[in-house]
Amino acid sequence: MTIEVTRVEDAGRYELTVDGVLAGVAEFRPRSGRIVFTHTEVAEAFEGRGLGSTLAREAIADAVARGETIVPLCPFIADYLRRTEVPGADVEWPAA
Repeated sequence: MTIEVTRVEDAGRYELTVDGVLAGVAEFRPRSGRIVFTHTEVAEAFEGRGLGSTLAREAIADAVARGETIVPLCPFIADYLRRTEVPGADVEWPAA
């Protein structure tokens, strides 16, 4: 099984593919040095395999590598960041 996560700037999302098939997306809005994650979804046919966590891990790692401040509006990304130590991550938590 080949899993890839790719940032698609024009679509404002990270795409997760499994053997070339689109399996999930993490949508974002770029904002002056920030990346605002708004929604993450894994297709029903691919649920239960940990692919959501793979998508979150890779998208966040890419944002960190780019030097972007992460703003987790998406509940899934926020939960991932709460339970996972991400070295170098600069997180701007939204006001409650």
